[in-house]
Amino acid sequence: MKQVAQNYRTGELAVLEVPPPACRAGGVLVRTLYSLISTGTELMKVTEARLSLLGKARARPDQVRKVLDSVAQQGPVATYKKAISTLDSYTPLGYSLCGVVVEVGAGAEEFAVGDLVAAAGNDFALHAELNWVPINLCVPVPQGVAAQHAAFATVGAIAMQGVRRGEPQLGEVACVIGLGLVGQLTVRLLIASGVRVVGIDTVPERCRLAEAAGAVACAGPDPEGTAHVEQALSAVSGGLGADQVYLAAGGDTNGPVELAARLARDRARVVDIGKTRLDLPWNAYYEKEIDVRFSRSYGPGRYDDRYELEGIDYPAGYVRWTERRNLTCFLDLLGSGDIEVASLVSGTTAISEAPDIYGGLRERRLHGVGYLFEYPPPSADLPGDLPADPDGAIPAERNGARLAQGHTGAMLSDRAVGARSPEATSAPARHPRTEQALGVGFIGAGSYATSMLLPHLVREPRVQLSSVATTRPLSAVNAQRKFGFERVTTDPDDILSDPAIDAVFVVTRHHSHADFVCRALQAGKAVFVEKPLALTHGEVDRIAETVRMTGNDRVMVGFNRRFAPLFSELRGNFGSASEPMTLRYLVNAGRLDASSWYLNEDLEGSRFLGEGGHFIDVLTAWTGALPVDVTAHETSNGQGLHVLLRYADGSLGAISYLTDGSRKFPKETLDITGSGRTARLDNFTRATVWNPTGKTVKRSLKGPDKGQRAELEGFVVAIREGAPMPIDLGSILSTTRATIAVGDSLASGRPVIL
Repeated sequence: MKQVAQNYRTGELAVLEVPPPACRAGGVLVRTLYSLISTGTELMKVTEARLSLLGKARARPDQVRKVLDSVAQQGPVATYKKAISTLDSYTPLGYSLCGVVVEVGAGAEEFAVGDLVAAAGNDFALHAELNWVPINLCVPVPQGVAAQHAAFATVGAIAMQGVRRGEPQLGEVACVIGLGLVGQLTVRLLIASGVRVVGIDTVPERCRLAEAAGAVACAGPDPEGTAHVEQALSAVSGGLGADQVYLAAGGDTNGPVELAARLARDRARVVDIGKTRLDLPWNAYYEKEIDVRFSRSYGPGRYDDRYELEGIDYPAGYVRWTERRNLTCFLDLLGSGDIEVASLVSGTTAISEAPDIYGGLRERRLHGVGYLFEYPPPSADLPGDLPADPDGAIPAERNGARLAQGHTGAMLSDRAVGARSPEATSAPARHPRTEQALGVGFIGAGSYATSMLLPHLVREPRVQLSSVATTRPLSAVNAQRKFGFERVTTDPDDILSDPAIDAVFVVTRHHSHADFVCRALQAGKAVFVEKPLALTHGEVDRIAETVRMTGNDRVMVGFNRRFAPLFSELRGNFGSASEPMTLRYLVNAGRLDASSWYLNEDLEGSRFLGEGGHFIDVLTAWTGALPVDVTAHETSNGQGLHVLLRYADGSLGAISYLTDGSRKFPKETLDITGSGRTARLDNFTRATVWNPTGKTVKRSLKGPDKGQRAELEGFVVAIREGAPMPIDLGSILSTTRATIAVGDSLASGRPVIL
């Protein structure tokens, strides 16, 4: 299918051929009819992508801070490679569309194949022929609303949430600063609410457009224009000024926020809807005691994965207007005629012309506010697709109803597992396939896979990267473009059933690991799975039973640290111990971003459960023994976790997993004491052994090497040559059970015997 994407490093815009998304539980698969360009948000992203690296840094200081923190913990080389890899990827554009449901996932039965719907979300309502959309970001289009106009619903919800934050009352007066797409919709919603409106914009045509919609007066922000607006504002407010001011402007000037204070009445409300500079002039805002408010996107539920992805709604008695209810309300206003958007449609263009449209907007050759992409009629041989009129429009009699009764919605039988990006020729040269080459498939291709695993595998002549499956089509295309995969897909079954694939890499979110491991083993594949292997004892038992039933024990977990060069050298220089040892592992894990999926503990398990296996495996590798019991304690604020492990040889291992330390402090420090010797490993960059003789052995690296390359080499050799796996399966299962037991000990307050 076709999808619009942009390379954030080069600024290149392209219409790519990508595999269609799969229909998943909790949502519907939508064939797009029209998608709307957000001439504010999207154009800002398009413009930023064309900046130099320095320009990008200035535009996104928040990302610069993350990079600097990463340098402190990961080293400059690893950080640079990861940052460039992230930048040099295609990213999607779009977040507002109207289309037809062609497949319904489990739990989304409120929809049916053929429903005309509006969809939202910058991960879901993309400029693409097909999109999977979760139920809380998808709403039916009412009878009589044209598909072109329904495509405005998401941007309409943004404006509506801004208006709700302003709490307008009948007869009040509002000023809208910035009359782009969001500003124009804000004007229309305010007028429909019984509010008199004035407006400010630098573009005269936008001012006239707002006045045609009912605004009292609109003008530019120059002295003459401001005076004109002030005069009109005074006339309609009895000299009081604006009850609310809505900032719908963009840019880095402080002019809008200063002008807002000038036009606002005493104790007015200023609502920031757009992304503009907000250096509040203290005196002006203090003297009027102005109430400054922010409006967050489409409304309550935005950025909450439980609402958007899991479909958990907020009770209307507590949250009357969620983002979904805002979408529905906007469409209802379109259907009743209280709001019109036909005058905002500046042009409708085929999706294939997307680069030219964005170029025209960026270069200001196009001056309108509402540009739509339309999509080619579906091919007649695809089940679940609908015949379209010659002009691509949905016939009026089908509007607001199910459009093709009786279709099964079996949309994905044609999934283009061999679809390739036009840029795929830039991928690294592949080694010729030989009978000894290991056919590898990846399920998942996120940041870790593309920065820590695939760069090593692509250089391995004994490996053939056969296929990659990702939830998001662009992720698979990016992996193909960078690493030369032969095929891309959004269906993991394509990989599990492929006889050319010998080994499957599972690099997905934690809750899916155990199931993919079992399915891959049952399919006769070797498996490399990133930690954790499992989240529960039941999942560990299922994996062990699958190994027993299939006789396939070719399982490897990505416990890479035991393969780190400095760890191996340190262990060798320390020598064998004649008595039990004491090991202390300090992990300065740091805080997570509020948006991190790691925080969804109900689905993904605790943070330590996701990462702690690394550290337990290091202690196990050093002692050469298995843990026999686990005790865990946590600080009262939950920021510090302390784990004590007793090993079969009598050794003790202590792990301090801390999330409230300085980001400037190295992430990992390991100390070992025993038999008159002491060893320290500092963040995999420096290793030191103090011997009984007083001799000190030191070794340093320029940057951390946590063993991924050596780990992968061992896995490839084991599978290709039938050699033993790099880590014994019994050790893997023991480490996994010990990691799970940490949570058990915290819950019970007692040691857990393994």
